[in-house]
Amino acid sequence: MTEILFYHLTESKLEDALPPLLDKSVERGWRVAVQTKEADRRDKLDQHLWTYRDDSFLPHGTDEADFAGDQPVLLTVSPGNANAATVRFIVDGAEPPPAADYERIVFMFDGYDQEQLEGARAQWKKLKGEGHNLTYWQQTPEGRWEKKA
Repeated sequence: MTEILFYHLTESKLEDALPPLLDKSVERGWRVAVQTKEADRRDKLDQHLWTYRDDSFLPHGTDEADFAGDQPVLLTVSPGNANAATVRFIVDGAEPPPAADYERIVFMFDGYDQEQLEGARAQWKKLKGEGHNLTYWQQTPEGRWEKKA
């Protein structure tokens, strides 16, 4: 069954919290898709991932670029799975594809955005009702992730 995680951003922005999680995913050999709601947001994340750290390189691309299927990390607005990802990050309240298509789905949502909060709650209720095992992670004041009961 798919592992489903909810990451509640309370201390940092997505641009700061997402790259380390993507780095860890790539280090583990996972293929990842990051689904945004809008193309403009996808493109801004794409630019950010090239420059977020001076000492790091995170191989990635967008669903609009050549060789999208070859990317270990693919930024997309589509529910499709062009790079055969096993892990999917859902950000900005994007509508997720079926959970069964992935080993892991990670919902990341801004705790100060009411629409994202309500969307995450609705997804939690829907997925819980379908019998999935869900975990909820919240940021500590230091920006670390803490699993909540």
